[in-house]
Amino acid sequence: MTLRLALVSDIHGNLDALEAALADIERAGPDRTVVLGDLVLNGPRPVETVDAVMALEAAGAMVIAGNTDIAVADGDYSAAFPWLDEVPAGHRAAAEWAREALRDEQLEYLRRLPAERRLSFGDELLLATHASPGSQTAGLPADLDAAVTVQRVTRTDARVICCGHTHVADLRELGRKLLVNPGSCGYAFDGSPDACWALVTLAEDEEPEAELRRTAYDPQRSAEEVADRGLPGDVYRAATIRTGRFVR
Repeated sequence: MTLRLALVSDIHGNLDALEAALADIERAGPDRTVVLGDLVLNGPRPVETVDAVMALEAAGAMVIAGNTDIAVADGDYSAAFPWLDEVPAGHRAAAEWAREALRDEQLEYLRRLPAERRLSFGDELLLATHASPGSQTAGLPADLDAAVTVQRVTRTDARVICCGHTHVADLRELGRKLLVNPGSCGYAFDGSPDACWALVTLAEDEEPEAELRRTAYDPQRSAEEVADRGLPGDVYRAATIRTGRFVR
């Protein structure tokens, strides 16, 4: 028996990227989709993005919240960005804009999302988390100190850790643990603007496997929509979407 999971993370309100990735995922035919948070902040289409994710969940997807979903739904900026001594006005403006755009039931949906989900398959346990086990904000970037990485990944018994947050696609074996970060579907930082996602395969009596995938789409329209919005920082957000590199 085999279980195939599609992972999507860090959509950030980029509906065009999400739709392109979902079309590719449909062609791949996984058994289930897992959405790893950060659904709406920064991008131009928060309403349509939440609707799309809610539809995915209704069809059986697992969905969790990311740190920026807290900023949008509840305006708790210190919880969403604890590494910042002072949260920039641009972060607040983008979160407030998305909050005002979303319907009440969409905001309640974001508030109800769990921070983590777990899935068992045979003897294997898979953890879906936004940043790292037990945290929506403490990520697992490739250049993180090795001792800190070990400390973070050993906070779970899960054999497979599925996370996002860094906006950089990553696939690593850490001891017996498999770390799968699909990268950002709509707001990438790793040099390609393509919509990132990943495919995880769990099979009985075999080691878990994963594949990082990218779906090409035209990021120009999303970038132009953000630039035309005119919020503080939108020129940088648009450049990030267009180039796939973090611009500030």
